[in-house]
Amino acid sequence: MWSSNPVATRLQINWPIIQAPMAGGATTPALVAAVSKAGGLGSLGAAYMSAEQIRVAIRSIREITDKPFAVSLFIPEAFDPNEEIASGVASEMNGVRDELGIPHDPHVSRFTEPFEEQMAVVLEEKVPVFSFTFGLLEQRWLAELKKQGTTVIGTATTTREAVALEASGVDMIAAQGSEAGGHRGSFLPDSPSNLVGTMALVPQLVDRVKIPVIAAGGIMDGRGIAAALALGAGAAQLGTAFLTCTESGAHALHKAALGETPDEQIVLTRAFSGKWARGIQNEFMTRLSPHDHELPSYPIQNALTKDIRAAAGKNQRGEYMSMWAGQAASLTRDMSASELLLQLVAETEQVVSRLYKSETDR
Repeated sequence: MWSSNPVATRLQINWPIIQAPMAGGATTPALVAAVSKAGGLGSLGAAYMSAEQIRVAIRSIREITDKPFAVSLFIPEAFDPNEEIASGVASEMNGVRDELGIPHDPHVSRFTEPFEEQMAVVLEEKVPVFSFTFGLLEQRWLAELKKQGTTVIGTATTTREAVALEASGVDMIAAQGSEAGGHRGSFLPDSPSNLVGTMALVPQLVDRVKIPVIAAGGIMDGRGIAAALALGAGAAQLGTAFLTCTESGAHALHKAALGETPDEQIVLTRAFSGKWARGIQNEFMTRLSPHDHELPSYPIQNALTKDIRAAAGKNQRGEYMSMWAGQAASLTRDMSASELLLQLVAETEQVVSRLYKSETDR
């Protein structure tokens, strides 16, 4: 009975389980398709992809499965491309570049992919589900998506953000708890003080908005999914849990570190992108920490560290890679995405059955 709810029906999936849209290469077409094919909702994290790359990925997914899937983008944020970089920040990052054997102060010609072009492809390809984070989607895009029957999901980290998203007209809200890995979706305002845990955030949103709420953050197994549903969520969204799957595009060092890192070493940082994000603590975060107040804003810092992250990955230098992770990363498992989804379903059913039996035995 737990799997039959309005969210699963609306998304046309067998189980109310969503693979989170993690940008940066982890959500390969193979991973997205595998999750959807197994009965969940796979999500393509397309924020850093060009319009043409998004089109190719969408078509690759459709070559593998005809099941529904989601495409996710970042809402553009205002920034000054000419923002001056503090000398201390530049010096520290150039020191890292010396260790990696790459040039100092690389020229950045483009800080983000053109959102207009990305959205044009999303509309042209008529994706079943579109999700977004970092703000509110312009009404013109929302209207076009709804006109073609696309389900739209926004991201909230607080009740205020959820209320704003509902008023804007989205169909569902992903409630991103503070335990979630990767970038915080906060936008009213973007602040580390918006760290409301998933268990506290979900029931508050469920009570304040009329549209379905999706629980996200720290959910790794059937216990977490059952808890999210018990709190009133219509579905659970898992990201870190899928990073170690066979089809994941995460770097091998990243996959290995997820299961080995203790919970107290998974922290929030602005070092890699200029925006708060949760990941595995490493040398790069430590070196940039004294300069936190001087770091360029997002997406400038994100663009400035792109060469460092790429070189670190190529040279197997995990201490300089951005290894995003949720707070319960040690619960990751090595298996295919379809195997993980079916395992999650079985675990959820066990928890729900046990609770139901306890209730009926009273």
